[in-house]
Amino acid sequence: MNKKIMIRKLLIVVIACAMLAGWQIRDMIYRQREINTPANIIINKGETTAAVANDLYASGIITRPLLFRLMARISGMDKSLKAGEYIFESPVSMYEVIKKIANGDVSYRKITLPEGLTTKQMLDLINNENMLSGEITLDVKEGELLPETYSFMRGDSKNSLVLQAKLAMLEAINRAWDKRQENLPIKNKKQLLILASIIEKETAIDSERALVASVFVNRLVKGMRLQTDPTVIYAITQGKTELNRNLNRKDLAIDSPYNTYKYYGLPPMPICNPGKASLDAAANPEDSDFLFFVADGKGGHNFATSLKQHNNNVRSWKKQKK
Repeated sequence: MNKKIMIRKLLIVVIACAMLAGWQIRDMIYRQREINTPANIIINKGETTAAVANDLYASGIITRPLLFRLMARISGMDKSLKAGEYIFESPVSMYEVIKKIANGDVSYRKITLPEGLTTKQMLDLINNENMLSGEITLDVKEGELLPETYSFMRGDSKNSLVLQAKLAMLEAINRAWDKRQENLPIKNKKQLLILASIIEKETAIDSERALVASVFVNRLVKGMRLQTDPTVIYAITQGKTELNRNLNRKDLAIDSPYNTYKYYGLPPMPICNPGKASLDAAANPEDSDFLFFVADGKGGHNFATSLKQHNNNVRSWKKQKK
């Protein structure tokens, strides 16, 4: 056989093999494959590409760690792999994995601080979140944390989450204060926060908040005592525990500045952490003549302008309880 023909055939075979190998490599890089989801890895700061590839392989996210390293090296992405936690869902390709880590598309976790919790209760929630690190060393007073769902990265400090909630509450108070009605019997932002905390404890129904606010505002204007049970409960528990029982006559006589049955005006501090809706209600109460309200037995409240009407509502509520 002619030597030139042999060389030509050999070249064809080599080129064909190279093309096939190239196609296979491309398929390995760009073809999406099923993985056990959700699969996650944590990349530490300063971790090498080889270590990242091995972690991905061990987690079942990729099947060829050496190819991952070569791809990252050729593309230049090996110099920009970001630390953090990454969660991958099926299907996913090797290229998508590399790109996600190079872009720093880390996974965020969430924690919800519900409305109406005391500061101790919120700090307990944060302390019990095992994806946060460190200890809470910040000074946090009652009413300083905004109830909200917050995002964080695994390993973020507990202090950073607390700071998020504190800054969010400051913004919410400032916004509500700036949009408040004129001539309210509230002198400053602190009093707005205190009133909002009482509203938060009295009702969880958004449509009622402004009406509840109007009752307390009307009472403050008339120089009446607020006579609200949640403040008495706070006087007993100091926001550290749940009362888990009904108030009695002895409770209503307790000597505490939080006892609004005994003392006039607002209590000295908030009794919980109110949400934005309660802050808005405190700043913009409904225009009403209501001075009383009591549970209606259906989850809401009945409002009254006179003591006689209120007593009738109370009797109706007691009948429903029986």
